[in-house]
Amino acid sequence: MKKFILAAAIALGFLSIKPASAQISLSINIGSQPEWGPTGYDRADYYYMPDIDSYYDVNAHQYVYFNNNIWVHSTALPPRYANYDVYHGYKVVVNERTPWVHNTVYRTKYANYKGRRDQTVIRDSRDVKYSNHWKGNNGNGHGTRVTNRKVVVHKDVRNNNRKDDRHDDHGHKN
Repeated sequence: MKKFILAAAIALGFLSIKPASAQISLSINIGSQPEWGPTGYDRADYYYMPDIDSYYDVNAHQYVYFNNNIWVHSTALPPRYANYDVYHGYKVVVNERTPWVHNTVYRTKYANYKGRRDQTVIRDSRDVKYSNHWKGNNGNGHGTRVTNRKVVVHKDVRNNNRKDDRHDDHGHKN
C-alpha cells in the first residue's frame, strides 16, 4: 500500500509540474534617441561625449555634466560648451543607470575618441528603422525640442570608480 501511495504521489507530482518557460525582455527606444545620436543601436540609455566629458540621458532628454564639483542634469549644455557640435562629436552608447558615477573609467577608456568625426548620426541614416526621424518631422529636429529648463543636481561620488561592464557595450555597435 505504501508503494501505491508513493507511486501515486510521484505521478501527481509529475502532472502538476509546469513546463519551463523562457521570458525575453527586449527594450527598444529608437524613437527616443535624438537625430544626432549614433546609428546602429536599438537601445541607448546614455551617450558619453568624450570631447566634453559629459553625458546625454536619452530617455529624459537631458545633458549630464560636471559643474562646481557636482553632476548637473539640464536640458541644455552650459555656455562653456557653446561651440560643441552634437552632430559631429563622437558619442559612445552607455547602458548603465548612472554612468557618471564611474566617470573616471569612461574618461580613460574613451580618451582616444576625442576629436573623432567619423560617426554616422541618425539624421543622416536612411535605415528604415530610423524613418520616424527623417519622415515628417517638419524639420523640428526630433529629440531637440525646447522645453523649460530643469536642473537636477547630484553630488559627486569620486570614490566609487569600480568598473561595471554588465550594461556597457564599450562603444561598439551591435
